[in-house]
This record gives sequence, C-alpha cells and structure tokens, in this order.
Amino acid sequence: MHNLLDFLIARYHWFILVVLELVSFVLVFNYNSYQGAVWLSSANYVAGVVYEGESHVESFFEMSKVNEHLASRNAYLEQQIARLRDKLSEQGMDSTDIEAIKAAEGFRLIPGKIVQGTTHKQENLMTINLGRADGVKKDMGVISGHGVVGLVYLVGEHYSVIIPAISTMSSISCKIEKRNYLGHLRWEGGATNKAYVEDIPRHAKFRLYERVVTSGFSSVFPEGIAVGKILHVYNSPDGVSYRLQVQLFTDFSIVRDIFVVDNSSVRERLDILRAAQDSLYKTKQ
Repeated sequence: MHNLLDFLIARYHWFILVVLELVSFVLVFNYNSYQGAVWLSSANYVAGVVYEGESHVESFFEMSKVNEHLASRNAYLEQQIARLRDKLSEQGMDSTDIEAIKAAEGFRLIPGKIVQGTTHKQENLMTINLGRADGVKKDMGVISGHGVVGLVYLVGEHYSVIIPAISTMSSISCKIEKRNYLGHLRWEGGATNKAYVEDIPRHAKFRLYERVVTSGFSSVFPEGIAVGKILHVYNSPDGVSYRLQVQLFTDFSIVRDIFVVDNSSVRERLDILRAAQDSLYKTKQ
C-alpha cells in the first residue's frame, strides 16, 4: 500500500494531465458544432459495428426461438398465399400479377437488420445496418414482415438510427382498414405491444378487433401496411373524437429483419404535383 502511494505521488502530474485532457475534449465536442457532428458520426459508426457483433451473438443463442417463430410465420404466409390465389382467380388474374401490383405502388424495399435498440425508455431508438451507401435517407419508413416498425431519424454511411413506433417521438398517419377513417398512431410508454390512434371522428363506424393500417397520405409508408388491431375505444380528452387503443402487430422485443421503404419515386411525384399546384395558383392570381 505504501509503495502504491509513493507511485501515485511521484507521478501525480501525469494524472492531472489526463484529467485536463479529458475535460478539454468534453468542452471541444460539447460547445463546437462541427467537432460535435464529427464525434457523433464516428461514435455512431463504431457503436454500430459493436452492436452488430453483439446482435450476431444474441441471434446465435436465440436460434431455437427464431426457428419456431419462422415456422409459425411460414405457416401463416402459406395460408395468405392460398387466400390470395383464390381472390386473384375470382378476378381472372394469375399469380404473376402480384409483382405488377407491387411495382405499381412505386416503392422499393431495402432489406436490413436491427443491430441494437431500446424498448424500455420513453424516447426509444434503434440502430440498423443500413446507411447512405445503401440508399437510405432521413424520413424513410421502416417496416417488417409483420407491419410498421418506424422512421429513419439519423443516417450514417453504413448505419442509421430509427425512431420506432414505440417512441413518444413517433407519429404515424394511419386509418381503419376498409373504412378510411384517418388518425395518428402514438405511443405513450409502458407496454411495447400497445399504442393509441387519435383523432378518429365521432361519426366513424367500426368494430373492435378491426385492423388499423397506414393511410398512404404521406410519402413515408405505402397505403395498407399493417399497424395493429383495435382493442378498446375511448373518448378523446376534449370529447370531440375517439381514441383507440391498438395492439401492435410488430413484436418489438424480437424483431430483427426489417425493410427500409425507398420513397424516392413517390416524393418525386409529390414534388411535381406541388409544383403544378403552385403554378396554377400563380396563374389564377
């Protein structure tokens, strides 16, 4: 113990130097926007690499659970394919028309994985292994095989951060399927399998357990992406609309495989439409 004290006393100036260096770095990155941005970008890349490695390890030990989930999912998809074939057959269409229907929507899906994320906070965030190099941009939608996942928030070269639907920062335009009553999906914390759809008009007619899907009224998500099913109906705080409690279809505790929705073509069409509307407005003036 005496030797340790002698060692510390003899080299105390080195410890002071290290502390001062750390303080200097904190001040530089906290109070200089450029240095702060460089640090955030670099830290996001390093964290992404680490989290992706951690995700691979977790995936290895969860193989049995994943296989069970895939088996049940395959059975569900087989049933959906059979039902879709029947519907197409009734309308005189064959299965090859499915691809044409998808292409007509104008969205391209970029496959990726969630490599890190939180589900127990109010403002949850998740990291995916896709970035600018893959064609990902800010404000693109993110979906899974089960439904909506979230929205791209911060984009790096090879990794991006998304705001999931289970974040108090999230707000997603949606509607009651086949009834077209519009609302906004919001999460208030707590259970990760439940959220609320707000601003449903009081004249709306619907039933419990009906599906809620994306509205398609923005360039983020295609119309009809599954969100959840209605569990309960409440009055809004001001009493002028309904507030629906929804059970989310996406299980955020196990979701890994995702798709980023490339909305470039849709945004282009919207920009052209807005330009045309502006031109007509100026002409009338």
